[in-house]
Amino acid sequence: MANTVDELYKASQLFNMTTDQILAYDGDIPSEVVIEDKTAVEQLRLIQQLEEEDRQTIFKLIDKMLTNKKFKDFFQKNVAAL
Repeated sequence: MANTVDELYKASQLFNMTTDQILAYDGDIPSEVVIEDKTAVEQLRLIQQLEEEDRQTIFKLIDKMLTNKKFKDFFQKNVAAL
């Protein structure tokens, strides 16, 4: 039972609502957001809605992936030249 109460409390914090508001909620329940099927502009708009720390984490991941790709492309090009 405590687990359910903890989850309710976490949900209230996540959605910036009281537990009473969640229990009595009458509107549409938020659905899962899938960023893959969005346009690049929509993806950026969704990312901008995140907290600063989460945005920075995403940008660091993207930077790391781009750096890895550049190194991979560089090595493939230079190995092919040998």
